[in-house]
Amino acid sequence: MAMSSSAAISHTDEINARILAVSEDCIAGFVRNPMTEIARGCGLPVETVIERIRAMLQAGTIRRVRQTLMATDLAPGALVAWEVDGDGLDAAFDFMVQRDPFSGHVVLRSTDAATAGSQYKLWTTLKVPHGFSMKKHADYLRDKVGAKHYRLMPAKGIFALGVGHTRRKLIEPGSKADTSAEMHVVRSVKLDELEWRVLMALKRDFAPEELGENLWEARAKEADLPLPVFFEVAESFDERKVIGRFSTFLEHVKPTATGERVTKFNALFHWAVPVGREIEAGREIGRHHILTHCYWREGGPEFKDVNIMAVAHGTDRDLVRTHKAAIDEHLHRIGMPFSYTNVFWGGRSEIKPSEIAPAAYADWCRVNGIDPDSMRSE
Repeated sequence: MAMSSSAAISHTDEINARILAVSEDCIAGFVRNPMTEIARGCGLPVETVIERIRAMLQAGTIRRVRQTLMATDLAPGALVAWEVDGDGLDAAFDFMVQRDPFSGHVVLRSTDAATAGSQYKLWTTLKVPHGFSMKKHADYLRDKVGAKHYRLMPAKGIFALGVGHTRRKLIEPGSKADTSAEMHVVRSVKLDELEWRVLMALKRDFAPEELGENLWEARAKEADLPLPVFFEVAESFDERKVIGRFSTFLEHVKPTATGERVTKFNALFHWAVPVGREIEAGREIGRHHILTHCYWREGGPEFKDVNIMAVAHGTDRDLVRTHKAAIDEHLHRIGMPFSYTNVFWGGRSEIKPSEIAPAAYADWCRVNGIDPDSMRSE
């Protein structure tokens, strides 16, 4: 029976929802046949999986299909809060999105009431390849967008990292894993020339016409390598824990072609827990299923010394608050104190992968009239 055109692209269609519940964040690491693994996970023919993902990608329901990386290990990164005057916010937002390939998530955020750090309304993620200075790059961006101040908040540990908006729609407040989350320790992983060739081919977004059962054959040719060698290098990334997931990323900010919204509210949660107990607290917060991200980051005095940050999405603002309250209650129950907590709500936002290759950074410098050596780490 032929499917309707709306069913082919709607994330709420029963078949598509089954696929997305697996394809968003359940294919961990590098696998040789991602579409086959997705089909196995959702119990559908691989041909159906390919057809539906391709249709959703063409329609914009899925905004990208790609192999994700633990990019914080491959390029120094940070969450950055920018203080920009209100009349310059939109221009600063546009600059980060359009002119800086090293800025990834770009979000305008606000709080329910004036509080610590509420003057920082522009938030970005920033990754600067090895050998170059994150501070120098941030100084360059500050001057370009006319920011008064910025705060770099590198991740010290990662407790949760995954999308899974489809799965999370049915999660009850307080739902959590049976055991506390493991912390991924952020560390520096450097690659040789061959490894960069594979990584650059591995991480590029897939176009709809590229989707099929043998995804990596063309990418191995792109890297000018035999497929077995490509697989060997890619699987070595898995062993070194620099690979994230094979993921289909839903358009979760703007309405899709069918007029539906995957999420309406994007909340950045802050907690200030006692110094020395960040790992313990992060593992307890990070076990909650609603969270797409959970990090140990130091907010500093601007943000009342918050040190655990997490992100949750939802279509109902009060329900997102209820999820937050359930996490707070869990912390109280286990005797984990926090001196301060807050929610920064996301508004206008754009999400794109950050470039992480040193060669790409040097090229960007030259295009923008900058001597690459002037941007190197000291």
